[in-house]
Amino acid sequence: MKLFRALLVAVLALPLFALAAPVDKTDPYHLIQVVSQQTFDRLKAQQDQIQRNPELLRGVVRQELLPYINTRYAAYKVLGPNLKKTTADQRNNFVNAFTDYLVASYAQVLTQYTDQDIRIESSQKIPADRTIVSVRVDILGGKRPPIRLDFKLRKNEKTSEWQAYDMVAEGVSMISTKQSEWSGQLRNEGVDAVTANLRGLAAKPIRREDSAND
Repeated sequence: MKLFRALLVAVLALPLFALAAPVDKTDPYHLIQVVSQQTFDRLKAQQDQIQRNPELLRGVVRQELLPYINTRYAAYKVLGPNLKKTTADQRNNFVNAFTDYLVASYAQVLTQYTDQDIRIESSQKIPADRTIVSVRVDILGGKRPPIRLDFKLRKNEKTSEWQAYDMVAEGVSMISTKQSEWSGQLRNEGVDAVTANLRGLAAKPIRREDSAND
């Protein structure tokens, strides 16, 4: 889990999604290319405030990433077969808790932001019938070896717009990791217990990484 978390730092040091300018959501490559730079600029501009108050990163995540992430689809993928055992209210509660958990998790790893450089895969022609695309991003960390990330995006067939739902860091899928991490509790205690657990995790304060105990 610590390895995955370390790799996760890279993507959240290069947040994908922003609202500062119109983004062509019908082209996943363009979306990642344009918005990553916009968000880099915001993080650099606000570093002094963020260093003093890391909780500001929750707002950054909600404003810059969340509108472009299909959190419901991601949450349902995490539930996997357990989804069929839930009621509509349970599903909605889980999605809301999962979303808050993602915001907190992403905000926490953003505390490790430095001036990383990125190299984004060039645009590729996408077959008209394809609804899932992976876009490769390499994180260039100076003396460190490049870290490979593959962002999985899903196409909305009604709007033709793409949204992210998973990140694969050096071959490790975020969704698969969470499925494995929570499968036992889902099986033994049910979705309500996992939802409550996620709410507790989401409520933890965002702290600078050098002061965290983990």
